[in-house]
Amino acid sequence: MWYNPLITWFLRSPLHSLLSLNMMLITYTGSKSGQVFTVPVSYVREENTIWVISMRKRTWWRSLRGGAPITLRLRGKDIAAQAEAFADDLPTKITGLTAYAKEFPDVAKEIGIRFDLNKEPLIDDIKREADKRILIRIQLPD
Repeated sequence: MWYNPLITWFLRSPLHSLLSLNMMLITYTGSKSGQVFTVPVSYVREENTIWVISMRKRTWWRSLRGGAPITLRLRGKDIAAQAEAFADDLPTKITGLTAYAKEFPDVAKEIGIRFDLNKEPLIDDIKREADKRILIRIQLPD
């Protein structure tokens, strides 16, 4: 994406607070190339777990299958963490996508996730969208 370098610059700058409440950088090593990559992502945090969503057609998440060490640039600080991409684990994907939908209801509605009267995302919509997406679970150190 043409704007990723600009977002990366902002998240590494003293101006990071303009974006860092829901955006961060993930730095990882490519599983095939051995190259180090950094990607900006939006995220949802639940205590020591961070959820990130990616489309299946993107390729960056593939290096995180089975788990991988990463470095996050989270709210202006570098943090070593462990990440794992889930392509086919439906219960994990439902958990992450539900958290994401609750945190970003406008985004959820844009991708077709509806909400019930209690403002809970509809499980059928979550399951449908989970098939199209990859969920990345990041465990932060205690």
